[in-house]
Amino acid sequence: MSTTANVSLGNVGKIDRVNEMASATESPTLSGLLVIDKPAHRTSHDVVQWVRRRLGVRRVGHTGTLDPLATGVLVLCVGQATRLAEYLSASRKAYLTEVVFGIETDTLDITGKVLRERDAGHLTAEALKPILKRFCGLIQQVPPMVSAKRHQGRRLYDLAREGQVVERAPQTVQIERLELLDFRAGDHPVAKLEVVCSSGTYIRSLAEDLGAALEVGGTMQSLRRVWVGADEQHAFTLEQAVTLDVLETKIVEGKLQEVLLPPIVAMAGRPHVVLSELQVQRIRHGQAVPLSALEPMQLASPNEFVALLDADGNFIGVGRIEESRLQPVKVLHL
Repeated sequence: MSTTANVSLGNVGKIDRVNEMASATESPTLSGLLVIDKPAHRTSHDVVQWVRRRLGVRRVGHTGTLDPLATGVLVLCVGQATRLAEYLSASRKAYLTEVVFGIETDTLDITGKVLRERDAGHLTAEALKPILKRFCGLIQQVPPMVSAKRHQGRRLYDLAREGQVVERAPQTVQIERLELLDFRAGDHPVAKLEVVCSSGTYIRSLAEDLGAALEVGGTMQSLRRVWVGADEQHAFTLEQAVTLDVLETKIVEGKLQEVLLPPIVAMAGRPHVVLSELQVQRIRHGQAVPLSALEPMQLASPNEFVALLDADGNFIGVGRIEESRLQPVKVLHL
């Protein structure tokens, strides 16, 4: 599976659902977003399944995979909020990672089989810094065999489990920030890095490429996602995230709403349109509202998605500006 949670929410399709239709016994009010601090050695799907069981809600999905080895921000959509996943922006991600040099593995991380081991004791922080600069900006990466990308209809990680290695086309990704935070010298020195990158970036591949550039080999030792979003100011962060233990306590104490973010958070950064009672009725019946009936200050760009609210500020769904009308796209029953 991909180290980078390489799901671009601009083209979603990765949200993990069991059923598109809610169970008749599900509470219509139990909808929102959970920001989880994923523990190591559990898959993103494991976390989804745990939340489904504990909340008794069938519709729960994650908006971007984290590897079992990785920890940190994992955003879950619950209930009707699963219908809003495509509007969440995850175009940029920030990680803290440790790269160990002098070791190469078949999975490009420390959990894999060691393929080659070399003494990298000569490596210094000063020698590493100029190499890091070479990997900033737009770069080409070859997806690892343990990624979720498909080859002839099959996931690469499934092929890798069978011992197959296939050709993978390089892809363009962007590294916006790549900073050395700490360096521990030794036969296999370890560099702690801060990485801000575009969605689709493979941190394990970055570790391998850094090791190759230094001619000593390298592999990812740890990975922690710090935030994900359109930018750092409009992101889901570790400060918002709760561990599964904390979430369990909130559930037991009946305080889930303290950590369950309202569905409208999925529309953060998008225009909000307040509708009259009559306009709300039209929207709920799938009918468009003429733009001439809306306040000019509420108008958005053509084809832009907007959050729809009633006069009391309640979130009722998503609309889109189409020519001379506001067209309902998704109506929620919260």
